[in-house]
Amino acid sequence: MIYTSLKLAHVLATIVWIGGMVFAHFFLRPAVMSLEVPERVRLMHEVLRRFFNAVSVAVLVTLVTGLWMIGRVAKQLVQSGSSFSMPLSWTLMAGLGILMMLIFAHIRFALFKRLSVAAQSMDWEAGTVALAAIRKWVAVNLGLGVLIVALVTLLG
Repeated sequence: MIYTSLKLAHVLATIVWIGGMVFAHFFLRPAVMSLEVPERVRLMHEVLRRFFNAVSVAVLVTLVTGLWMIGRVAKQLVQSGSSFSMPLSWTLMAGLGILMMLIFAHIRFALFKRLSVAAQSMDWEAGTVALAAIRKWVAVNLGLGVLIVALVTLLG
């Protein structure tokens, strides 16, 4: 029961993260392009602040539940006298997931900070530059997230 609950939390956190990136990249960003630059920068700053706070929680939940599930399976196998060898799909998911977390940390603590400073100081040019960098790295993370889902689904 605990494994199933952890897996549910893991999947739901992943849905929040990947789904939010899809929404922001393909629906929100194109819609705000019709706004004047100051309004666009302010709006995106506020939306991304809220989203990045939610993703921070999702990242922690994903990391903790993923490690716990791997550890639980490994412990059960070892206790039953078997050896544990992590499946390829789990190895890929864990490695690419850690890469996504590192990219998110860069987005959240470096790029978003630049956006925040620009929005606060009303430096709209710097704000648009920060948003472009955030968009690029969100697209990379979205691609990695979709790749992870495809690998885990196809490799089982």
